Amino acid sequence: MRSFIRAYPTEARLFAVLVAICLFLSLASDSFFTLGNFASLLNNNSVNVIWAVGLLVVLIAGGIDISFAVAASVVQYLCVYAFEAIGGGGWVIGFLVAGGIGITIGFINAALIHRFRIISIVVTIATYNAMFGLLMFITSGRYLYNLPEWWTNRVTIFETQTAQGTWVELALPVAVMAGAMAATWFLIRHTTTGRQLFAFGDNPEGARRAGINIALMQFVAFGWMGLMAGIGGLMQAHIVQEVVPNALIGRELDVLAAVVLGGARLGGGRGSVLGCFLGVLLVAVTQNGLNLLGVSPFAFKMVVGVIILSAISMSNLKLAGLVKVMRGGR
Repeated sequence: MRSFIRAYPTEARLFAVLVAICLFLSLASDSFFTLGNFASLLNNNSVNVIWAVGLLVVLIAGGIDISFAVAASVVQYLCVYAFEAIGGGGWVIGFLVAGGIGITIGFINAALIHRFRIISIVVTIATYNAMFGLLMFITSGRYLYNLPEWWTNRVTIFETQTAQGTWVELALPVAVMAGAMAATWFLIRHTTTGRQLFAFGDNPEGARRAGINIALMQFVAFGWMGLMAGIGGLMQAHIVQEVVPNALIGRELDVLAAVVLGGARLGGGRGSVLGCFLGVLLVAVTQNGLNLLGVSPFAFKMVVGVIILSAISMSNLKLAGLVKVMRGGR
């Protein structure tokens, strides 16, 4: 336990905050600490975690991408027409098409950043507005409901019956979330490219002098974000069973806040998949608890903002110091 705290101090503090909030909500609401509620949290926030691990790679490389939610919407629409053109497709084709379109969008961001030497946040703001404007212009804001059956039919990976007789299930997006987390963890922790991403994000000039291919790092980072944006868009449409052009707008800042809350540094060179998951989960648990307590939805953003600021402030303290205080200075 102590070795884990020393190796992952931010994640350990975040986990402690999450446990404290869960304990409070379990006492405040009988509906919170139930298997059904936890399954619902995982099902409803799986897409955010998929996006979060993609954004993690960009942040590790020293960049910022706020266009991924719009990119996911673009992927959804293009997938609908692509599947129609090939006569329906299936899940394998779906992942290949969605991932391929997402990677292409990510590569466009990377090419603009590298070619014109513009900071990533400016480029992604530009592509955000360009893609959203073009999407709304072409689609006229039209919703799409006529999706292939394989895309809308609910896929259950686990289900069980509670003592009360209700069924609890985990859907396909949870499995895809786990796969995205595992793939990202392997990329950043067990490949040479991952180590180069950390080095590039921590010290770009030093990485350049060490012979690291800067263009490759940018294409890998934003390509990975594009891949996760596309897969997340595919899963989101599977969950809601429709494609809406502006439904995902605004979620990019929630995901960014959760990833930073999980320990990723905006300056690059730091971050973990576990921290991403805990950050998204903290925001999700807070919103879920407020809903169960009957708090107005308009207060969600305010309270989540306070939680994030408090957690970041706590990250400046040493966990060992907190434990010492709790023990009375012994």
